[in-house]
Amino acid sequence: MKAVTRRLRGKLTRSDNSAFYLMALPGILFFFVFSYLPMFGVIIAFKNYNFKDGILGSPWAGFDNFEFFFTSPDLYRITYNTLFLNALFILFGTLAAVVAAILLNEIRSKLSARIFQTFIFFPYFISWIVVSLFLGTFLSSERGIINGVLTSVGIDRVDFMNSPGLWPAILVIVYLWKSTGYGLVIYLAAIAGINPEYYEAARIDGANRLQQIMRILLPQLRPTILILIILAVGRIFYGDFGMIYALVGDNGQLYPTTDVIDTYVFRSMRTYGDFGMTSAVGLYQSFMGFVMVVAANWISKKLSDDNKGVLY
Repeated sequence: MKAVTRRLRGKLTRSDNSAFYLMALPGILFFFVFSYLPMFGVIIAFKNYNFKDGILGSPWAGFDNFEFFFTSPDLYRITYNTLFLNALFILFGTLAAVVAAILLNEIRSKLSARIFQTFIFFPYFISWIVVSLFLGTFLSSERGIINGVLTSVGIDRVDFMNSPGLWPAILVIVYLWKSTGYGLVIYLAAIAGINPEYYEAARIDGANRLQQIMRILLPQLRPTILILIILAVGRIFYGDFGMIYALVGDNGQLYPTTDVIDTYVFRSMRTYGDFGMTSAVGLYQSFMGFVMVVAANWISKKLSDDNKGVLY
């Protein structure tokens, strides 16, 4: 009887796994076609690519494309800007999304909570091109709303479009306005999954709402926060090209603080048409992103209570 039971259990397990594999098949095919097959093009980074000879027929260049990028005087500037801006986005974006999720969770009226959530989430659907038009209305040195307010209180106008030192803060503010709602939804879902018995036990022990947030809610959110941070760190070498190019464009006055690897590569491709160099930069970005993911997971492993990283 036990042998029959084991055989039936094994068949059931195999059947269940087969169903799971079948459900995952579309996703596996998607990543295979659009993420793994294109990796063949990595060899362009080691070639003097031209359209006539194609990928396989173009002459080999060795590491010349990498040498061109790594000896560029712009290497330090664009790498620093990419890392610095993305670090600001990760830090303040995570903080804003978590705080907004906690505040919305504390609203007892479901209607009010949904209205506030809709207003916070709505900017996420606005195109960066449209956002750039809004930003121009606010920051224009002649008719800008901010300069109008400054002059009304006796403060000199600020030439935002020629003040690179102000733009990291401007980009962070615009990023938070547009992206906080997206992270908010994820953290609200995580909060909804917390067992309400934890709160009931805390109330019985006399814990107030702030203590419940600090001792129950935040520790329960910690795995979600770590996972999202690690995923963001994996792309820390990738600047948000759509945002930065839409807001900054080809304004050379702002390059010292806003020019990232992606915008630099785009201008290089548009100016020189060098596919080999741009592919070398892309490979450099991918490799460094992989290193950052492994490093972030190692750090989370050291900091976690069970000594396991979230991607372990």
